Amino acid sequence: MKQSTGLSGASEAVFIVYSRILCLIVYILVVMAGFGVLTMVAVTCIDVVLRLPWINRSLFGAYDIVKITGALTLAATLPYTTAVKGHVAIEYFFHKLNRRGRIVVDTIIRLLGMTLFAFLSWRSVIYGLNLYRIGQVSQTLQLPVFWIPYVIGFCCGIVVLVIGHNLIHPGQEMIKP
Repeated sequence: MKQSTGLSGASEAVFIVYSRILCLIVYILVVMAGFGVLTMVAVTCIDVVLRLPWINRSLFGAYDIVKITGALTLAATLPYTTAVKGHVAIEYFFHKLNRRGRIVVDTIIRLLGMTLFAFLSWRSVIYGLNLYRIGQVSQTLQLPVFWIPYVIGFCCGIVVLVIGHNLIHPGQEMIKP
């Protein structure tokens, strides 16, 4: 059965395209996060093997690679986790409320979440601009790191859009896990 959004024909078509593009972005980010986890595992394993007594070396920049990849992986998983409603919720108190109370509390919490992630997105971009201005680089590889807060800000912005989608469609996941 087709779920209606309550919009007119043209508006509904635009909203469906918007939802599909948003889902595609979320899927792309979660695939990137998967590659990030694989990268962290590979770099850590290679570094451990290279530190064995008969090799006695280390992988140059392993700490930087794992640190950067970890930050990007964490940021890239936020939209997917939000889309599948995988975050922890306090259900006990929520279910004690009547239907109207649940709707009000759920709406307030979602709006607060959108505000929080919009603020995080904005501040991440500002932080990235500051890192760019001062020329901040990673410790050992000397890679510029200004772009990392940009990615984090982008991911937080996508979380805002996902929460907005969930606000319009309460009670259902945007993406089935």
